[in-house]
Amino acid sequence: MVIKHRSFNHKGGYYFYRVHNIKTNQLCNDNFYPLKTFLDKVYTTCPDKYFNDGPRGSGLKLNFGFDKVQIKGHEVSKLTSLGLDENKERYKTAHSKVQVFMLENDGHTIAVEVPIWIKPNELDGFSKFFNSKHPLTGHIDILRVEDNKIWVWDYKPNAKYEKYADTQVYFYALMLSKRTGIPLKDFRCGYFDEDYAFMFKPEAKQKRL
Repeated sequence: MVIKHRSFNHKGGYYFYRVHNIKTNQLCNDNFYPLKTFLDKVYTTCPDKYFNDGPRGSGLKLNFGFDKVQIKGHEVSKLTSLGLDENKERYKTAHSKVQVFMLENDGHTIAVEVPIWIKPNELDGFSKFFNSKHPLTGHIDILRVEDNKIWVWDYKPNAKYEKYADTQVYFYALMLSKRTGIPLKDFRCGYFDEDYAFMFKPEAKQKRL
């Protein structure tokens, strides 16, 4: 099976987790092998109960002031335009149109809608920071491996006007780093639409927590 799929019924709706097995095997070797292991295991070991309570990455209204690079016409934006057009009759939501197109046609995209979490005892000051005793959870829209970095991307239809997307994607990278044991310095973050992409290095703010 080239693309493996599972639907997760988490609070807020269904999330269609997909992994491209061939690209994952090709791109996740050596230092990134723990990422492949996590992507395989989450099919059967995802703690669904974590996603029913507590804070969600997509709901964080925090401004960390990341130093972002803005690029018009980035590769992910071009792929977005193609996906929205070619999958317009195949899928109902813009997210699915973009995600599946990238998974099937982009050489760097290995997984979409990846469920992730971090428990309170895994992050100093968690309860005070999030005002919760429940794990922080989320779903990564697009996971790519490129230039020996793990890229955590979030599709935002109006990316230029987003106020908190960088904080959301930062915590996605932090959660995936915790789940895999891969250092945050090996991650890059970004959010995008069909026109613009915004990118930054997540380790720059790790000391803030």
